[in-house]
Amino acid sequence: MDFNIIKEKMQKTVSSFTEELGSIRTGRANATILDKIKVDYFGYPTALRDVAKVAVPDGRTITITPYETNVLKDIEKAINASGIGLNPNNNGTMIILSIPSLTEDRRKELAKQVSKLNEGAKVAIRNIRRDYMETSKKDKNTSEDQRKRDEKEIQKITDEYSKKIDDTSAVKEKEIMTV
Repeated sequence: MDFNIIKEKMQKTVSSFTEELGSIRTGRANATILDKIKVDYFGYPTALRDVAKVAVPDGRTITITPYETNVLKDIEKAINASGIGLNPNNNGTMIILSIPSLTEDRRKELAKQVSKLNEGAKVAIRNIRRDYMETSKKDKNTSEDQRKRDEKEIQKITDEYSKKIDDTSAVKEKEIMTV
């Protein structure tokens, strides 16, 4: 059994989880919250970073400077429609997003969202484990002892990647609660 394939699939799950966590807004300015925003650019949905320069000049501000000023209104519409909860301020040459401080209730809500994403990622890891455990059991060319060794190794890999998800989640929760 090739354990590298299992590790690769689990790493993709961890990477996807980390990417999702990056889109959760904290009280600190972070340009990754804009990564999923698509701007209507000449009739085509285009990533915000492809039509504008995104910068974080300080801990509470994100600036978006379009490469072409005629896209400014489209960027503003895309931000409003995205549901990230920030109000764009258009000054004619750039858009400024001010990141407000989070209330205690909002912090708790975001921490619950992180926990939900954590559980979803761990379920995906366990599903990968289950699939490979079943594959191991169905393989008629594998001895009973080898199957047990394979299952033990698969469980070890599963524990390793579950811990990575928990560690990443704990860092994000701490970031949310201490801003």
